[in-house]
Amino acid sequence: MRDAVFVLAMMGLLPLALLRPFAGVLLWCWISFMNPHRLVWGVALDLPWAMAVFVATLIGCLVAGEPRKLPLNPITILLLALMLCFTATTFAALGDPPAVWAKWEHVTKVLAGLLLTAAFLTERKRVHALIWVMVISLGYYGVRGGIFSVLTGGNYRVWGPDQSMITDNNHLAAALLVTMPLMHYLRLHSAHRIVRNVLLIALVLTLLAAVGSYSRGALLALVAISGVMWLRSKRKILSAAVLAICLAGAVSFMPEAWMERMHSIGAYQQDGSATERLVLWGISLKLAQDRPLVGSGFTGPYTRSVVDTVAPEGPARAVHSIWFELLGEHGFPTFVLWCGLTVFGLILSVRLARMTRNRPDLAWAHDLGRMAQVSIIAYMVSGTFLSLSYWDFYWTLLVVVAATHALARRALATEQAREEATLGWRRRARDWRPTWAKGASA
Repeated sequence: MRDAVFVLAMMGLLPLALLRPFAGVLLWCWISFMNPHRLVWGVALDLPWAMAVFVATLIGCLVAGEPRKLPLNPITILLLALMLCFTATTFAALGDPPAVWAKWEHVTKVLAGLLLTAAFLTERKRVHALIWVMVISLGYYGVRGGIFSVLTGGNYRVWGPDQSMITDNNHLAAALLVTMPLMHYLRLHSAHRIVRNVLLIALVLTLLAAVGSYSRGALLALVAISGVMWLRSKRKILSAAVLAICLAGAVSFMPEAWMERMHSIGAYQQDGSATERLVLWGISLKLAQDRPLVGSGFTGPYTRSVVDTVAPEGPARAVHSIWFELLGEHGFPTFVLWCGLTVFGLILSVRLARMTRNRPDLAWAHDLGRMAQVSIIAYMVSGTFLSLSYWDFYWTLLVVVAATHALARRALATEQAREEATLGWRRRARDWRPTWAKGASA
């Protein structure tokens, strides 16, 4: 029954992508982030829904003649550069060619979709709509996971949808922590009280879901983003009290098994999982040093024959670090470009918050800049222990930040031009009046 409802819904939504290409972008993001087809059974489970939506959206773009151009900003330029670099490193990859090119195809499609998304973010309403899609997509798992934790007393781990980038409990926890600041942004700028209250409940349940994932990296990221949110808050005493109550409440709710797992953070030398990650990071570094310009290519650190070139009998599996995964697979030049995405994302979000401070008409952009900083920090900290180097949700957040920064600059420049024009008119009127008065008196 569930798969039939999903298929019928998609059959009704696909024509919308043809008629309104931006609606197609939102639909594509929903499919990519939430993976709703992984929640059904039957034929709907394995159909290429994301590709179908993307193709329909491209056709809609040709018919509508939109978008007209790709905005050039640090984020879109780096995305284009990464697309070229990923292609170059794939030609030189050491792994199994079918697996390597399959990974290249997936990442390239994601980058193409991101560039199309960036071209459509030309006004505040579209930015706001995309953030709603992002929050709903992952907030669903936060609310569901929070309810599950409450009903089970936190005795079982919270997992993501099968066969997706956030299936693993650690990946899901990181995704939820990145999403929570965006939930708070929507809560700040929702006009209806009911919506604000629903978002507040969703925030609490998402926090419980992140804690209930039993992810130690998520706990570290939670501490980090709590500190950042406190620093970015305007009422520090009140925010400190609220954060402390929320964290203490979530932690005290969890059972003894959760406490024992979190305590193992301080004794990583005795933790086999932690020590193996250090070995995996060392192998990825060696792969990059062995081929500094191109690395080992997609799937290199996962391939037995590739790992044996630098560490015979060493583990060949997920690297569990966004930094070392990217470095080992693509070498130092691509790694620098990839890091540049996060660096410029932080720079643009900080500038956005500063340039819109004390501007009521741009309060939405100010708060989005502040919350984006928290989300970026959450990704950096939790991603240090996870293989999420190619996460489309995070890249979409950076695209949103860049688009909002451009919209805010345009609004400020328009107002400045209007003020200068008004000032110039007043100056000309002042200079002209003495001449007129003199002529009149004569």
